[in-house]
Amino acid sequence: MTAVDDRPVASIAEIFENLDVPEGFKAELLRGEIVMMAGPDWVHNMIVLFVQRQIPLDRWYPLQTQDIAIPGESSEPQPDLVVYEHGAFEGPGRLIPAPAVTLVLEVVSKTSADRDYRLKPSMYAAGQVPAYLLVDPFAATCVLHTEPVGAGDEAKYQVERTVKFGDPMPVDVLDLTLETSGFRTLPRL
Repeated sequence: MTAVDDRPVASIAEIFENLDVPEGFKAELLRGEIVMMAGPDWVHNMIVLFVQRQIPLDRWYPLQTQDIAIPGESSEPQPDLVVYEHGAFEGPGRLIPAPAVTLVLEVVSKTSADRDYRLKPSMYAAGQVPAYLLVDPFAATCVLHTEPVGAGDEAKYQVERTVKFGDPMPVDVLDLTLETSGFRTLPRL
C-alpha cells in the first residue's frame, strides 16, 4: 500500500512569504529559489549610504530593505537600494512592482558575486527596471546596466557602463552624476 500525503502543496511564494528568517540574515526569492545570506558588512553599508545620500529626495524615494515583485517571475529580490519616483507606487504592501522602480542597486559581497553579475541583471531586465547599478568593492568598480530588453531568462540590458571608484558615474535615469570617490574597497576575492 502506498501512502498519500493529502496536505495542500504551498507555492514557493507562499513558503517564502511565511519564512522565519533568523535575525542578522536576509532572504530573497530569486527565480523560484529561496536564497538566505548573512547581513552586510560595514563597507557594503557605507557604499549604500553614500549612494542613498546623493539621490535627490524632492523627486525620488531611495529605500533600503524593500522587496520588489518581478512580473511573470517567481522572484522577490531585496536589492540593497530601490529607487522609484514619487507617485510611481503608493502602497500598501511589502512588494513594489518592478515596473514602478527606476533603479536598483546591488553591492557585491563575498557570497553574492555570481548572483549579482549573472542572475540579477537578467532578472531586473525581465522586470523592465530601467537601471541596475552594481557596485563591486572587491574590483573597485561600478557597473550601470540600462535599456532592458527581453523576457524571462533571456532578458538582458543592452547598455553597460563601467567606471572605477573615484571616477564619476553618470546615472541619466535619475538625472545625476554619482560621486564614487568615497566608496571603500575590500580585499579581492
